Amino acid sequence: MTGELNQQVQPDENALIEQLADLFSLMGDPTRLRIIMTCLREPISVSDIASTLSLSQPLVSHHLRLLKAARMVRAERRGKQIFYVAADAHVQCVIDDMVAHFSEPTGEVGA
Repeated sequence: MTGELNQQVQPDENALIEQLADLFSLMGDPTRLRIIMTCLREPISVSDIASTLSLSQPLVSHHLRLLKAARMVRAERRGKQIFYVAADAHVQCVIDDMVAHFSEPTGEVGA
């Protein structure tokens, strides 16, 4: 019975692993990661993101389209402008946890 259960769960697990790998790959691009970090605290317009990061608006829009499709950011329309912000608290937590992780001493034995 255990073997049957593992076979039933494995395809879902493999799909989850694929989705996570795609997400981490998306976040592995330095430009996209900088855009995500710019959107963490408050909604910000494409033009402000472009200005803050010294990037072109079309490039920022392209990356935002990918990040939105991956549910890393969400768009908020205010009049004629669209503002982007981290999709939810999970995005903030992932970034905060990774920053904290890299800020810790290595803890290597013999170091």
